Amino acid sequence: MVNELFSDSELEEIGDKVLAGERLTREDGIKLMKSNDLLTIGYLADYRRQEKCGDEVYYIKNRHINHTNVCEVQCRFCAFGREEDEDGAYTMELNEIAEAIDKSPDGISELHIVGGCHHDLSLEYFEEMLRLAKDKLPEVYIQAFTVVEIAHLADKSGLTVKETLKRLKQAGLDSIPGGGAEVFSPRVREKVCKDKVSGERWLSVMETAHNLGIKTNATMLYGHVETPEERIDHLIKLRELQDKTEGFLTFIPLAFHPENTELNYLSATTGYDDLKVLAIARLMLDNFAHIKAFWIMLGTKLAQISLSFGVDDLDGTVVEEKITHDAGAQTKQGLTEAEIVNMIKEAGRIPVERDTVYNRVGDVK
Repeated sequence: MVNELFSDSELEEIGDKVLAGERLTREDGIKLMKSNDLLTIGYLADYRRQEKCGDEVYYIKNRHINHTNVCEVQCRFCAFGREEDEDGAYTMELNEIAEAIDKSPDGISELHIVGGCHHDLSLEYFEEMLRLAKDKLPEVYIQAFTVVEIAHLADKSGLTVKETLKRLKQAGLDSIPGGGAEVFSPRVREKVCKDKVSGERWLSVMETAHNLGIKTNATMLYGHVETPEERIDHLIKLRELQDKTEGFLTFIPLAFHPENTELNYLSATTGYDDLKVLAIARLMLDNFAHIKAFWIMLGTKLAQISLSFGVDDLDGTVVEEKITHDAGAQTKQGLTEAEIVNMIKEAGRIPVERDTVYNRVGDVK
C-alpha cells in the first residue's frame, strides 16, 4: 500500500486489508471508530462500495404507515411511543389503514408498516391488516413490524416466534424492517430500553425469520450512550448472523434524535459521526450487499454526500413518517422520485429503482 494515501499511520494496515479483500477484526473496527481521519475511512469505504456495487445507487417508491403509537415498552430514546390515555396517543382502525393504503401514490412497490407494542391489538388484527393490504396492493411488497412487535405478538398470543411468523407470512408479510436492534450491548439496553427484548432475542427472531425465507433489514441506533467498542460489537454480531443465514438485505445506521425524548440532554449526532458510522458499516459488514443512508434522519444533503462514504441506497419516497419527526427531525415527510433521482445523479452515481428485495423496477427517467 502506498503510504502517502494515509495521514494516520494506524489506518495503513487496515487499508492494506481492505484493498486485499480481507475481513476486518474487532480491533480494526475500534481503531476506525476512534480515528478522526474521516477522509481515509471514506476512501476505503468508497473503494469497498465500488467493488461490491459499482456506481449504482438504489431507491424505492414506498409508503410508510405507522398504525399506532401506543406502546408498552416506553424506551427512553423514543419520542413516538405513548401510553393509551396520554395526549397524542392513537391507534388506527382497520378501515383507517385501508384508507391510508388507498391514498398511496401510484407505482409504489413497498408498503412499510411499523408501530408500537399495543397491549390490546391481537394477532388477528395484524393478520387482517396484512390481508387487506395484499388485497388492495397485490403486487406490492409488505415490509412490516419490527422484531420487538413480533416478539410482543408471540408472547401475547402464547405462540412461538416461529408460529407467529408463519401466520403473519401466510397473511401477507413479505419482509421485516430492521428496527428495534438499537445497540445490542446489555449495558446500553439497561440504560435506554430496559424493557425491550434483549439483543440476543432480536438476533434469534431474525434468524427464525431468515430460516422461514423472510428477508429482513438490520439497523443500529447510534449517538446516545454507546461506546465505540459497543458499536463494533453490534456490527460483528450482525455479520456473524449474516454469515450463517444470508438473510439480511441491507444495513441502516439510524442517527439518534434527542428532541422530545428522556435523553434530550444529549446532543444530536454530527455530520462527521454520521458519515463515519456509514463508512465503517460498509467496511465491517463485508457480507452485506447494501448500506442505506436513511435520508429522513440524516437530511437530504448529508445523505447525498454519504454516497461517497460507502452508501449505495437512499431509501425512498416514504410519503409520511412519524417516528423520527416526533423526535424533532426537520426533514420533509416525503420526497418525489424526481428529487431522489436528482440527488443521485448530482453525486455522479447511477439511479436504480428497486423493490424491497433489490429487484430492478422499470427504467429511471
